[in-house]
Order: sequence, then structure tokens, then C-alpha cells
Amino acid sequence: MSAATETKTVKPRKAVLDMPEYHPPLAGRDALRLDFNENTLAPSPRVMDRLRQITAEGLTKYPEREPVERIVATHFGLQTEQVLLTNGVDEAIHLICCAFLEEGDEAVICTPTFFMYDVSISMMTRGLVKVQTDETLEFPFERFLAAITERTKLIIVASPNNPTGATVSRDHLLAIAKAAPQAVLMVDEAYFHFHGESTMQDIAAVPNLIVARTFSKAYGLANLRIGMLAGNVELLKYVRKVSSPYNVNGVALDCLAEAIADEAYLAWYVEQVRAGRDRMMQGLTELGVPYFPSAANFVLMKIGPKHKELVATMRGHGVLLRDRSTDPGCDGFVRITIGVEEHVTRGLAALKSSLEEIGWKK
Repeated sequence: MSAATETKTVKPRKAVLDMPEYHPPLAGRDALRLDFNENTLAPSPRVMDRLRQITAEGLTKYPEREPVERIVATHFGLQTEQVLLTNGVDEAIHLICCAFLEEGDEAVICTPTFFMYDVSISMMTRGLVKVQTDETLEFPFERFLAAITERTKLIIVASPNNPTGATVSRDHLLAIAKAAPQAVLMVDEAYFHFHGESTMQDIAAVPNLIVARTFSKAYGLANLRIGMLAGNVELLKYVRKVSSPYNVNGVALDCLAEAIADEAYLAWYVEQVRAGRDRMMQGLTELGVPYFPSAANFVLMKIGPKHKELVATMRGHGVLLRDRSTDPGCDGFVRITIGVEEHVTRGLAALKSSLEEIGWKK
């Protein structure tokens, strides 16, 4: 083949070549799902009723996001312009990075944390600054503040954090926002319901604050892919500008209105998780398994060298766990999701049997 006819391979931007990839281990999940922090049971019965009412013609229409944004805004005591619905919080993170980051800008996160922050930030800039926790996995407030510079344009903090379950106080979050007026602070409150403390009430007074919420966890809508951003109207105007007008599908929009209306079901499920979390941590204490206190719907355990063996043995017992050993500072750590009472009981029983089978010792 001559040089003139040689096929050339198209290359993407260098940032795309260099950015990390996220490959969730989703194959073969026909078991008790204590691996991905999902609702382990079901969404509100009102959601299922709404799904049955969706017509064939309804599926032919483009989705209308704004009417549901009005409903969501009213539910949370916000103005419609302060709310943007997104295709899960994954898209929300991506949109914020697209709207506010340029090459050369810095973005600050605390690790270990949700890996999609790393992916979306690295797509836009090489200026990702990671502040590593110490062995306690608690948020290193002073060191985090010290990492903020004039080049910092985006800060993302998850509270409660995934995979640690640790929280950041509202006072510390507001102090971070104040320390970086030139940067957007996105507070990821995906696990808010299992903790209860929020900064959503501060968005009117804090001009650089954006709060992210998901409807995948407590509400049980993970398969429908829907999340939200709440923030300063001016900030959200730019995020909305880079968003597709049809980013959230109509089935998700229809179901979301029903899910948030059923406050009794949400309260019941959240209480199941909170009680189950206490049971799990007590059970781990009785088994002698070290763990990190959690304010989310999961608990991170310190298993050590037998972490892979434990995950495989638990799968044999019909229970899925998530090995977090590749996260920074988490070598040998395994995470277990907390669900309804029955699922916690099954998870604890399988854990006790599995630890005995692999000969685990503290």
C-alpha cells in the first residue's frame, strides 16, 4: 500500500486519550444486590401504577422537562429556574465540567470518592487536584482548603461520601464556598436521605453553590436515570445552555412526579435503611470486622488480603458486594449496601458464613 492510500486512524483530543475509564462490574447481577447502593426493593407503588398508564402514543413524543422541573422545584421549595433535571447525577457532573472548566483550570476533589468526578474533570482539563484522606477516611477540611488556589474553578464534595460514608458539615461546606468565590462548589447529596443534613437551603445566599441530588437511591429509580441540580439561577443558566433539551426521557419524567409525591413510602424506605445500617454496623462489630461509620446506605469494611475471596464467596451465597480495593487508600476494603430489613438479615447471614468459609481473621 502506498503512502498516498494508507488509511489513517482518527484520534480524539489528547484529554480523551488520557482520561480514565469507568467500567462498573455489572455482569451477572441476578442475586441480592448489595453492591451498587441501589434501592434493594422497589420504587413507590405509585411509580408502578404510572408506568402501566403510559400509552404507545406517549412513547412517540419528545419529553418535556420543564413542567416536571416546576413540580420538583415546588416540592423542594425552590424557583423553577433554580432546578435542572439531568440524566442521573453522572450527566449533572459532566454538564458542570463542560460549563465551567477550560484547559488549565484546576478542579479540586477529595479522594477516595465517586470516580465519575475524575472522568468528567479529566475530559476538560489536566488540572485535577486530589486531596487524599488519611487512614480514618474522614474529610480533611484544613488540607482541602489549602489546596484551593486562584486557578481553582470547580470544587466537588460528596456528603455523605461514596465509598466511605463520611460526611462534611454544612459549616465546612459553606466555608469552602466562601474561600473560593471564583469557583463553583458542587455538593453531591446523592445519599442525603440517609443522613439528613443539606446545603440546598443555602443556594440563594451562596452564589457559587450548586447541589446535586439523585433519584436512583432512596427513590428507587436507578434504571430510569434521573437526577437534579439546584443552584443559583445565573449558574444554572450556563449549565442548562450546555444541556440537551431532551436529556431526560419522558418515562422518567412521568414517574418522577409520582415518586416525589409519595412521601410516606420514601419515609418508610429511608427508615428501613437507617435501622438496617445500625444493625449492619452492630453485626460487623460482633463479627470483629473493622468498618467505617457511615451516614449513607452502605458500610465500608476492612477485610484485608482476602477481599476478593470474600466477594466471590458471597456471590456463591447469592449476595453481591462491591470490592473497593482499587480506590485510593482503600486496599482490602469491601462495601456492602443496606436495604430493607429482610435484605440486611440475608446479607449478615451470608457474611458470617462467608467469613468462616474463607478463614478470615482480623
